[in-house]
Amino acid sequence: MEDQQEAAPAETPQEQPSTQVSCSGGFADWLRDQNVSFGLTSYQSGRLYLVGHQPGGVLSFHERHFTRAMGVAATRDRLLLANQFQIWRLENILAPGQEMDGFDANYVPRNAQTTGDLDAHDVGVEASGRVIFVNTKYSCLATPSVTHSFKPIWKPHFISRLAPEDRCHLNGLAMDEGEARYVTAVCKSDVVSGWRDRRAEGGCIIDVKSNEFVTQKLSMPHSPRMHDGRLWVLDSGRGRLCVVNEQDGSTETVAFLPGFLRGLAFHGPYAFVGMSLPRDGSFSGLELDGELEKRDADPWCGVQVIDTRNGNVVHWVRLVGEIRELFDVFTLPGVKNPMALGLLDPNIQSLITIEDWDEADRPS
Repeated sequence: MEDQQEAAPAETPQEQPSTQVSCSGGFADWLRDQNVSFGLTSYQSGRLYLVGHQPGGVLSFHERHFTRAMGVAATRDRLLLANQFQIWRLENILAPGQEMDGFDANYVPRNAQTTGDLDAHDVGVEASGRVIFVNTKYSCLATPSVTHSFKPIWKPHFISRLAPEDRCHLNGLAMDEGEARYVTAVCKSDVVSGWRDRRAEGGCIIDVKSNEFVTQKLSMPHSPRMHDGRLWVLDSGRGRLCVVNEQDGSTETVAFLPGFLRGLAFHGPYAFVGMSLPRDGSFSGLELDGELEKRDADPWCGVQVIDTRNGNVVHWVRLVGEIRELFDVFTLPGVKNPMALGLLDPNIQSLITIEDWDEADRPS
């Protein structure tokens, strides 16, 4: 495929990252035809990125600064973003059909729940509207508290007590019909940072309802997702996008991708998969190293779109330079060209919008 280059816009000249962004030829037109855009986060660069399409087949790559940007629960109307010590709520101020400077969605930070540094990973929203998140530091699922840092709502059965010790590296959350369904952990350790010595194998998917293991045969798994009635997961330490049999825990590899995988989202039969460069220490000594060597391949940082019907790469975005690690990927169906206001953007002070008032409240 033919490459094209797009420079990622910065919030201020001082924020300009030294990153080269390239993509597969025709990616913008493909997003247009699919009526979708997508986003990704990088805790390493502290950015939220929104990727859409502009007229003329141009890919739009929009970035905003959120320190240690992590998991996102996304809809057309709202983004819930976990970062270093808060969970931000960003609201789309544009109604369907509205545009602002060529963007048809503008996500504005409206409030933040301060949790403290819990190393929050994936975020989900229950059918009731309650926000839940993976509290990695305390090895549990939690919800924000009005008064306190968090309220625990579930923990794995092998975690003996809540402690700020990141014992098993609980990291991923699969929601299903408005309920927490599955979580991923690097291992079943119940001691401080025990997962660091158990990265190559023993990775778990746990059924939240039954608190039983679905499998313990993965390598540093991330981003479990329910899609089209099936359980998907990234077998990150092996570079594999997998489907998991919920009954017996067996896995089917749909595709190998050249990177440490984190961040998985779907649009129809297409999987958007995030890839990071292997990191010395946490990511070393994994099966992924051998797989890359066997294929004579260099690792990527970026996103590949996989046709889950055959495992083929349909399109891709590659990032070279400052950005080395991603965490989450999300899709925005029905959005062409999204943007967001950042906390460092001067427009956050001057952009004022007014909600329509109800007739009953209108003064006579």
